Amino acid sequence: MIELQNVKKSFGDTLAVSDLSLMIGEGQVVGFLGPNGAGKSTTMRMITGFLAPDAGQILVNGESVLENPRATKSLIGYLPENNPLYEEMLVRDYLRFTEQLRPGAGTGAIERAVAQTGIETVYYRPISELSKGFRQRVGLAQAILHQPDILILDEPTEGLDPNQRVEIRSLIKEIGRKRTVVLSTHVLQEVRSTCDRVIIIDKGRLVADADIETLMSQAQGAKHVVVEVQGSKPDRAIQGLPGVLSVESHSGAARGRHRLTVTAEGDAELRPLLFELAKEHDWTIWELFQEEVSLEDVFRHLTVGTERDTEVTGGADD
Repeated sequence: MIELQNVKKSFGDTLAVSDLSLMIGEGQVVGFLGPNGAGKSTTMRMITGFLAPDAGQILVNGESVLENPRATKSLIGYLPENNPLYEEMLVRDYLRFTEQLRPGAGTGAIERAVAQTGIETVYYRPISELSKGFRQRVGLAQAILHQPDILILDEPTEGLDPNQRVEIRSLIKEIGRKRTVVLSTHVLQEVRSTCDRVIIIDKGRLVADADIETLMSQAQGAKHVVVEVQGSKPDRAIQGLPGVLSVESHSGAARGRHRLTVTAEGDAELRPLLFELAKEHDWTIWELFQEEVSLEDVFRHLTVGTERDTEVTGGADD
């Protein structure tokens, strides 16, 4: 459905996207992640045809975005990060105007989009009077007005309160059941709850492409075990276990207890060793568990490292 072949894009001396190749199939809901300045928005704008790549090729449904822009754009619904709306217009008039720009919308397009996005109550109100949540819904309505096969959503929940985020997240999930969706966001919980695949780029380069569970299972680095014991000076004894990298003590444990976070090498299995150590020292174990690797941990592992390049406005900002 969407294919990028060795795509490059620069803004002046700054390389925003570097030799990026990936493929997104029909019906997938993909989380498109990366730090600020990674090239996410630039990539999305190239897929939608708003920017032209300096090199490489972008295909949508087998058609070149550069050679057949009208055909490819008719397949895509796009909600940019800044959601540009005509604030002086009524919601009704704005959607009618959008419908005129998209002759393929068909009969009843506005009614379908209004019902799908739940904006019936604000249909006759000026856009300038709407909350940020309803503005995002209006932006989604214009994006799905022509029933596109592909939705490109750049930071669709940015600036929303927690309740609005949940509403828009559920809306995207519902809309995405019959479409290919590419969703850019910094809220990793949205990716876990909405997407079935994650693509991560950093400094314009692909660093990960897999389903969430595969990414989590392949995460490298140390593991963390939390233990709360009652006994004398457990941190020294635990520090001597094979594979232990560090032992951090936490305040707040009950009197006579010690709560510790034990960091160990990724392939070390500490829990049986801690039980044996407790028996040897006559400790009482009140709590023992291994912290799960989070999507945030995976993201940081893949993208934190060398100092980030200088950010650029005008398309290369993220």
